[in-house]
Amino acid sequence: MEQFSKINFDPLNIRETYFDFLDKITQNPEKFLEIQAEYAKDWMQLWQDSMMRFMGDQTKSIIEPDPSDRRFKAPEWQESALFDFIKQSYLLASRQMEKIVYKVDGLNEKQREKLAFHTKLFTNAMSPTNFLLTNPEVLNETMRTGGENLVKGFENLLRDLERGQGELSIRTTNYEAFELGRNIAMTPGRVVYQNDLMQLIQYDPQTEEIFETPLLIIPPWINKYYILDLRPGNSFVEWAVRQGHTVFIVSWVNPDAKLAGKTFENYMQDGILEALDHIEKATKQKQINAVGYCLGGTLLAITLAYLAAKKQDKRVASATFLTTLLDFENAGDLKLFLDDGQLELLEKDMKEKGFLQGKEIQRTFSLMRANDLIWSFVVNNYLMGREPFPFDLLYWNDDSTNMPAAMHTFYLRNMYRDNKLVEAGGITVDGVKIDLSKVKTPAYFLSTREDHIAPWKATYQGTQILGGDCTFTLAASGHIAGVVNPPEKQKYCHWMFDQIPVKDIDWLEKAVQKEGSWWPQWAAWLESFGGEKIPARKPAKGIEAAPGSYVKVRI
Repeated sequence: MEQFSKINFDPLNIRETYFDFLDKITQNPEKFLEIQAEYAKDWMQLWQDSMMRFMGDQTKSIIEPDPSDRRFKAPEWQESALFDFIKQSYLLASRQMEKIVYKVDGLNEKQREKLAFHTKLFTNAMSPTNFLLTNPEVLNETMRTGGENLVKGFENLLRDLERGQGELSIRTTNYEAFELGRNIAMTPGRVVYQNDLMQLIQYDPQTEEIFETPLLIIPPWINKYYILDLRPGNSFVEWAVRQGHTVFIVSWVNPDAKLAGKTFENYMQDGILEALDHIEKATKQKQINAVGYCLGGTLLAITLAYLAAKKQDKRVASATFLTTLLDFENAGDLKLFLDDGQLELLEKDMKEKGFLQGKEIQRTFSLMRANDLIWSFVVNNYLMGREPFPFDLLYWNDDSTNMPAAMHTFYLRNMYRDNKLVEAGGITVDGVKIDLSKVKTPAYFLSTREDHIAPWKATYQGTQILGGDCTFTLAASGHIAGVVNPPEKQKYCHWMFDQIPVKDIDWLEKAVQKEGSWWPQWAAWLESFGGEKIPARKPAKGIEAAPGSYVKVRI
């Protein structure tokens, strides 16, 4: 009974919002009945059209999937009257549920967003593509193989349950196909410094001359740094080295319970500031250019405000913020997981373990893109009986990290929940009240248009908060692909405008679309902060070869 009492029957904390929603429906049943009447009309039209298709007539679809929806790409969904009926029935029901959420009066905006998100989770789970008898591709494969796909799929399911030690841990790639330092994270370099929180990597030069001002990259510690060094030709690190920069990067430790007490200020002091001290000793340069990615960018901004308060802001010549939130008011879908009830559950779990398990964070990110990161693999692995394709990006995505309890509690409460970073003195780090408006360092903001983790309109607000000159660029695609976009690929466009109006919509209206990667434009901006060209400097022998040992620790 004690074990039973510990089960959380509402892990996503949606029950209270759902009861409020039902209450609002009963208060205004006319609106609900009106929406239901529209649905009944569409359903009857679909039924009549489908009967005509069954008899050989051609009809126009009542509803079509979004062009980006890959679930219904098989020809049977268009050519077969039966599967077309199943598809349209599902899409109509999904649209109906969404309409009810958005049209019922009385819910506040946060309740509506939360309910809409969880409704989408439900409709995604109920897609006909996720079931044997309503997925034509699975039926075809079952007939072709005589059911061997289902046998193999059951074996895959048992293997994933074993790998998750009783919890389903869906394989999204072939993990044996990759090895750090062999075919990913391959840019040559040395670990030149380490403490218990991070290793500092300096990369070998690949040009005869380099800019005298070194470049320090601060990745997020929610994931490992090598997203910026996936493989040759698809590596931001490699490209920056080839532009003539002395590149350093922080490789954060994957913490366990021994580091439970590590705070946000520890990540600043033992991470960025320790790195600055070592880079100055190694290069004899008192200034660096800094790049912060996602949470690494948030930490970079706090560090710049700390240095400004200490009259040491000249240590950083320029700051680049990649998909970085400073204002967390509209922080996207991730905020839906962080109401008070869920925070209490997270903190209770972290208090018991000393850290937040990486698999919990990974599960949250997967739910935010459930069709791509969950259901597509359920179909591929368990219904089709196939092995997942070797994909370096998904290998990195599954190589998650733990979060120290003290640091993560501070971050979630002060930024995601209370949005205190935008207040002058709203948070205090190492005895210093942080005021981002005091940061005069020239800043470059890169955001991505389809970012579901750091929405671009939210990241744009950072340009209004910092006190120095800002440049803003918007790239196509999402949080990862929009950032890691080498020029050679000729993929995705970006938008530029050399002024920073107060409203993001005014910036977008005047921005000019440019084809290809944002990297060359950023490199041109950074060049003015690079200093003189000097002979290439090589890293010291240091501790070990890149990618180092910290990044190889898996949870």
